[in-house]
Amino acid sequence: MELIVLSITFFGFLILGIPVAFAIGLSALCTILVEGLPVAVAFQQMMSGMNIFSFLAIPFFIFSGELMLHGGVADKIVAAAKSMVGHIRGGLGMSNVVACTLFGGVAGSPVADVSAMGAVMIPMMKREGYHADYAVNVTTHAALVGALMPTSHNMIIYALAAGGKASIGALIAAGIMPALVLMVCNLGAAYYVAVKRGYPSGTFPGWAIVGRTLAAAAPGMLIVVIILAGIISGIFTATESASIAVIYTVLLTFFIYRTMTWEHFVIAAAKTVKTTGVVLLLIGVSTMFQYLMGLYEVADMTGELLAHVSTNPIVIFLLINVILFLLGTFMDMASTILICTPIFLPIAMQYGMDPVQFGMVMLINCALGLNTPPVGTTQFVGCAIGEISVGEVMRSITPFYGALFVALGLVTYVPMFSLWLPRLLMH
Repeated sequence: MELIVLSITFFGFLILGIPVAFAIGLSALCTILVEGLPVAVAFQQMMSGMNIFSFLAIPFFIFSGELMLHGGVADKIVAAAKSMVGHIRGGLGMSNVVACTLFGGVAGSPVADVSAMGAVMIPMMKREGYHADYAVNVTTHAALVGALMPTSHNMIIYALAAGGKASIGALIAAGIMPALVLMVCNLGAAYYVAVKRGYPSGTFPGWAIVGRTLAAAAPGMLIVVIILAGIISGIFTATESASIAVIYTVLLTFFIYRTMTWEHFVIAAAKTVKTTGVVLLLIGVSTMFQYLMGLYEVADMTGELLAHVSTNPIVIFLLINVILFLLGTFMDMASTILICTPIFLPIAMQYGMDPVQFGMVMLINCALGLNTPPVGTTQFVGCAIGEISVGEVMRSITPFYGALFVALGLVTYVPMFSLWLPRLLMH
């Protein structure tokens, strides 16, 4: 009975348009009242969920990404990407993919990636004769790489939702290969559409210009190397690496690039406070939700239900991907990670998937949700910049969806893409 109340109230609140965080919290509170538990249990669970030292990494990584976004790093990365691949057919589209991948590495956020790269690349592509739907699709799909990069705070959230089964250091290392796979798949989709539509090729500027633009962009991209090297060498922990990222970004944008202004710094700090507040609220209410799911053995029941469908790991992993993708279309990334990890991680492990690999599968599915209505945060941002409707973009999205599903399939069924680098570096 209580589980029915939890499910109906949760989905009912979502259908009514109540924000996800409040829908989670209110449904958990209703269930606690029906169960007859003390209301104090709800607040105890919320506080225990948020009062974790490792969560200090979340505001620092968010702040680092916002500083990169408002500190002029994007322009240098765009110039480097354009000089490297701008001469290929559909050169601006290819440059867009590379630039989004590089900026995603330093920002760690798909939404920040779309905001920064989209503001530069989408108007540029439209001026050069590229269709708006192509410019938006290239940008929004390439930006999803940010969810897998070392500066992604969603990795911290997954590590804690996994209950210590996957270390933050291993997850940070594991994201590199899937991110590269995703980039290659996006490049393939961008090139395919460019050839199909007859977009022009650019001219190669010469190796001297390539070298200069790369040298200008290198300090910004160095943050990924600093985080990985520091964690692997043991100089600092994964949590400390986030504060190091902020210090480095401040020095970079204020004293090396000299592109940061006090006004932009205040905007970055304000957005960090707002985003951190939302994430911590989600963590708190999701802890209540997870407590109830554990109390009613939701993970065990879900595992038994999937086992009735098939006991083949290939089919089970496919079903998990389908469920995560569907949930991600109407829930934001943090909510999906916090609610679904305790349910599906034990099932995936039962059928032989490593927790680190499952983390990559989870992050890619959540990223897909960011680009799919009705939530589709990155898609809405991209469409706003491109001045085009979501419906128009969706009509030509198939090749880009195909690229993401190919990347998801490879990460799901070929463990080496997720596990090779952590095993090489962490042992």
